[in-house]
Amino acid sequence: MGNLVGRDLQTGQEVALKLEHADIDPSLLENEIEIYEELSGGPGIPRIYWHGYECEFRVMAFQLLGPNLENLLNYCGRKFSLKTVLLLADQLIPSFQHIHSKGYIHRDVKPENILMGDDKQGSNVYVTDIGLAKEIGEPGEHNYSLIGTTRYASINAHLGVEQSPRDDMESLGYVLIYFIRGSLPWQGLKAKTQEHKEKLILERKQSATDWGLYKDIPEEFKKYSEHVRSLQSDEKPNYVYLRRLFRNLFRRRSYEYDHVFDWTKLKFLDYLERNKGPDDG
Repeated sequence: MGNLVGRDLQTGQEVALKLEHADIDPSLLENEIEIYEELSGGPGIPRIYWHGYECEFRVMAFQLLGPNLENLLNYCGRKFSLKTVLLLADQLIPSFQHIHSKGYIHRDVKPENILMGDDKQGSNVYVTDIGLAKEIGEPGEHNYSLIGTTRYASINAHLGVEQSPRDDMESLGYVLIYFIRGSLPWQGLKAKTQEHKEKLILERKQSATDWGLYKDIPEEFKKYSEHVRSLQSDEKPNYVYLRRLFRNLFRRRSYEYDHVFDWTKLKFLDYLERNKGPDDG
């Protein structure tokens, strides 16, 4: 499956194109299209303009977005400021609440799957790549295979327990801490097999405090993790509480909801540097 940029021949609008060979069965793209249509209109959900078949491909034309957060993390020197992380959390928590309210779980929450908007939507945060998403299953169901990205996977995902909304939110917590710290305590572990590596990562997640996951960051991140980890598979996360945790921290730090992220300032400085005249020093 690959992504391209196209143009609507009637309106001239640029769109993103996702292609998949039509003979792939089962189709991840068909699953993704179906879920996007169910989620349509929700916060942080890209718009789908068209889908169908072209030559030997299934095609989905959807809203063209900006860079993903992993790329922006690299651009910003491998760490985000607390303000930027809190601005992201304030949009992402309602996005996942919407996904879960429609009966789905994402199952692959990671920086590469979170994109900023393009141009006029540049301050909006979008959740993408929902090909691994599925309907919320029965509590306690087991599949015995890790679904998603190991670095951000929930403890339940490691254990093979069927995932639920709490697991998306646990993964989001790891992503937010990754942004503010620049790394997670289980990165870079060496092991002879992938299975052994996953076991080591699980052990560190299960004793995250001992491994310094919450060291030198505001206690709200630990409170967030404690809440989602305390939930049973059939319990809904308290999205209002989680969002309020970070909003209260935002206000205590006297930040402004001005949509200015770390990369916004850097891009402006880059612009000034590129357009500096010969007499500007």
